[in-house]
Amino acid sequence: MLEVMVKKVNKEEKIVCTSLDVAETFTYYDEENKREYTREHKAVLRAIRELKCSDKFRGEHFSPSTYIDSRGKEQPCELIDKDGLTMLVMGFSDPKAIKFKEAYIQQFNHMEKLLKEKFVERQKGITVRHIVTDMIKQSQENERMHGHAYSLYTDMIYKALFGKTAKQFREEFGIGKTDNLRECFTAEELKSIQSKEMLVSSLIDCGWGYANIKTFLDENCQNQIERKE
Repeated sequence: MLEVMVKKVNKEEKIVCTSLDVAETFTYYDEENKREYTREHKAVLRAIRELKCSDKFRGEHFSPSTYIDSRGKEQPCELIDKDGLTMLVMGFSDPKAIKFKEAYIQQFNHMEKLLKEKFVERQKGITVRHIVTDMIKQSQENERMHGHAYSLYTDMIYKALFGKTAKQFREEFGIGKTDNLRECFTAEELKSIQSKEMLVSSLIDCGWGYANIKTFLDENCQNQIERKE
């Protein structure tokens, strides 16, 4: 198992592993003899030196360091962060490295799938919000709430689903008032928000007022979604 640690590199705390860890974790596969061999530390250092990456990338993701060997002598090694490790291991061909690459590709595909799902939900959300906004306008709720109806209904839904207001979410995500808050939600969360927005628009259409709708959501949907921090 590759050991990672938090180290201060150039006055910045980073999650890194060492070139020694890489040598111990990733074996060397001899294609000619079809055998695995222990990868020597000096071979890992040579592989790092021979990487065809830019000086900027090398400086950002690899950092020269030292360690004390079994004889008590100080020897050179490298501290390597996540991106540096990925760049390095992509050039290895042993079974563990292949598994690493497969997992890396699977993670990319998974993230791509999530992004696509989120894009679809974001597009749906635009239509749903138009419906809610139009329903609020037709009901004259906005006038009764002095122009704050949409934000109040939005907070009502957020609190019913997540227990937080839009303002609290903005503080949590560290974004400003002009930033699009919905970009911070997952596809699953967006689906839940849109479902409740459609419910709210239907209740408004049936003549329900803000107070009645809030009571209904509070009683039936309180903290329905558990967010993953």
